[in-house]
Amino acid sequence: MATAAEIAEALDAVLGTRDTPDYPGALNGLQLDNRGPIRGVAAAVDFSRRTVAGAVERRANLLIVHHGMFWGGAEPIRGPAYERLALLLAHDVAVYASHLPLDRHPELGNNVLLARELRLAPSGEFARYKTIAVGVRGESDVPTSELARRAAAFAAAHGGTAVATPFPPDRRTRRWAICTGAGASAETLREAAELGVDTLVVGEGPHYTAVHATDSGMVVIYAGHYATETLGVRAVAELVSGRFGVPWDFVEAPTGL
Repeated sequence: MATAAEIAEALDAVLGTRDTPDYPGALNGLQLDNRGPIRGVAAAVDFSRRTVAGAVERRANLLIVHHGMFWGGAEPIRGPAYERLALLLAHDVAVYASHLPLDRHPELGNNVLLARELRLAPSGEFARYKTIAVGVRGESDVPTSELARRAAAFAAAHGGTAVATPFPPDRRTRRWAICTGAGASAETLREAAELGVDTLVVGEGPHYTAVHATDSGMVVIYAGHYATETLGVRAVAELVSGRFGVPWDFVEAPTGL
């Protein structure tokens, strides 16, 4: 049976962790070790009291998350922060996190897997960040109303709600782009416009992005930050299960966003 460190080393190689730039609080990789060996894996979008408790309930001693332990930056270890850490240590649960390396992965990534869920075939990159592209884009000929319906069904399956900026009933989506999570921003809207994208699918974004998109004739489908990032951690946990022979399960903990 493998240790958390051994599994983390394998995942870092698969995900290209060391070569992927990320935001300061991400700290991709093994964030908390344990005494091992790993008996079971729990996957979750967020590191939270609910997901830690879910891992413990499932008798998993490795928790794989997209948003890790230090997402909000350094904080005193007291109150909820202490409770989370105490529960992890009491049950010898390790934590592995992958943010942008998981978003951008061509097979396990949130963006490529969301495209598959929406029955879209990526043909290019989207959402530049430093030296990488986080999202995907492609071409299609599908009614925008149908694409919005698919996104809504996907979001609902994960406890969320999808909304779209206004569009006429006969509108069709011919050039699309996807950036999961907090994917709508001034930068992604500008990039989408430069690429001729007519429909942008994201998790969430500020109100002004809906205003700017509508003014420019673009449709933005907000399918939920949480929902759009449930896919990558599932794929990674399934990979670990197959490679290392341990069971895995997903801890559903929707946030409403």
